[in-house]
Amino acid sequence: MKKKNLEYILKSPKVEAFQNKTHYCPGCGHGILHKLLGDAMDELGIKDITIFIDSVGCSVFAYNYFDCDHIQVPHGRAPAVATAVKRLRPDKIVITYQGDGDLAAIGTAEIIHAANRGENITIIFVNNAIYGMTGGQLAPTTLIKQKSTTTPRGRFATEFGYPLKICEMLNTLKAPAYLERVALYDPLHIKKAKEAVKKALRMQIKGKGFSLVEVLSHCPTNWKMTPEESMKFVKEKMEKYYPLKIFRDREFKK
Repeated sequence: MKKKNLEYILKSPKVEAFQNKTHYCPGCGHGILHKLLGDAMDELGIKDITIFIDSVGCSVFAYNYFDCDHIQVPHGRAPAVATAVKRLRPDKIVITYQGDGDLAAIGTAEIIHAANRGENITIIFVNNAIYGMTGGQLAPTTLIKQKSTTTPRGRFATEFGYPLKICEMLNTLKAPAYLERVALYDPLHIKKAKEAVKKALRMQIKGKGFSLVEVLSHCPTNWKMTPEESMKFVKEKMEKYYPLKIFRDREFKK
């Protein structure tokens, strides 16, 4: 692989990286999602009024890639901080970018109550079924029989419970305005993911309320797979348990 292919730069005219090399592992889905989010911000013209809430995990260094305001927060607390920021500065666009270990484990209470209140914020939730930054441990979204460093024999419901379905869980609440699950394993689904991210931001711009996009992503390093194998795993394994669909869309409702 050529050196330039290992460097990730958002090349949009308004949403720029700081010319940093990516810290993500080769084949990781975060780089793709960063590009989609950056392009959406650029197309909507919101870069100058956006505040990122950077949570703990592989996504922690988002401030290295997006030229807008950022607040670094403790593990799992991004929705709570985003709530405070949006209420204090309703003129701003507030985005949290969170992984499954962050949002669906230590931050479960935060995301449920922010959604239940219908906070007018946008959540980008990366589900790669593993704790990535800390070494590949079991996450709330790890699939049944899937191996991790803390479940070398695989996940079994009798010991570790079932994988959490965040969109389905939040869809039981009245308040959320937009909930969708997308994936990044081929160009068609990447295009659909871009549309979902842009719509989630548009919902906030229109004041519709809480929006969340769950993104099924791949983690070749911690899954111990090639990038190609990891994308196949998302398509053939993850998507069966986490179906891709729009769970809630109130964009056109008054």
